Amino acid sequence: MTETDARADWRSYLGSGLPPILMSALACFMEHGYHGTTVREVAARAELSVPGLYHHYPAKQDLLVAIVSHAMDDLWERSTAALEEAGSDVRRRLDLLVECLVLFHAYRRDLAFIAYSEIRSLAGEVRDTYIGARDRQQRLMDQVLQDGVARKEFTTEYPREVSRAIVTMCTGVSQWYRPEGEYTPQQLAERYRAMTRMMVGAV
Repeated sequence: MTETDARADWRSYLGSGLPPILMSALACFMEHGYHGTTVREVAARAELSVPGLYHHYPAKQDLLVAIVSHAMDDLWERSTAALEEAGSDVRRRLDLLVECLVLFHAYRRDLAFIAYSEIRSLAGEVRDTYIGARDRQQRLMDQVLQDGVARKEFTTEYPREVSRAIVTMCTGVSQWYRPEGEYTPQQLAERYRAMTRMMVGAV
C-alpha cells in the first residue's frame, strides 16, 4: 500500500503490502526465525537464484531491514491518518488510535510479529533507527493521554504508564490473533476501545 493509499483509508488492508521477495522472506522468518533462515531458502521460496536475490538485497540483513522499515512506515502513516480523522476530540483520538493499532496488528500480524520479535537481530545504526521509529510511534499515544488528562477528559493518575500499557496490549494482538478465531479485527478493536476508555478513566 502506498503512503497516499494508507492515508486515504487507514482501515483498508487489501493485499499483503509487501513485494514478493519480502513476502517470501517474511514467510521464512515466521517458520524458522531470522537466524534459522538461509538466503538459499528465501531465494527458493521467491523462485529466484541466490545471485538473483542478492541483486535485489545484497545480504540477509537487508531483507529484515526492509521488512521492519515497511512495518513501521505503514503503521505510522495509518496512525497519523487515524488521528487526523479524529480531529481535536481527545476521546475520539484515543478511540481511533487504538482501533488503528489493533487492526494493524491483526491484519498484519506476521509482519508486526517479526518487526517486534527480531529487533534483537538488527545491527548497529539500523537497530537505533528502528528504536527511534518505535519511540516516535509510542509518543502518539503519550500525547493523546497527556492531552486527555490536561483537558480533564481522562482521570488516570498515571498517563505515561497507562499509555505504554495500552500500546503493549494492542501490539500484543500480533502474537495471538487468528482470523478463524472468535472475533473479526473490527470486533476486537471495538472491545479494545472499550477497555482503553476504562483504563484512562474516560468511561
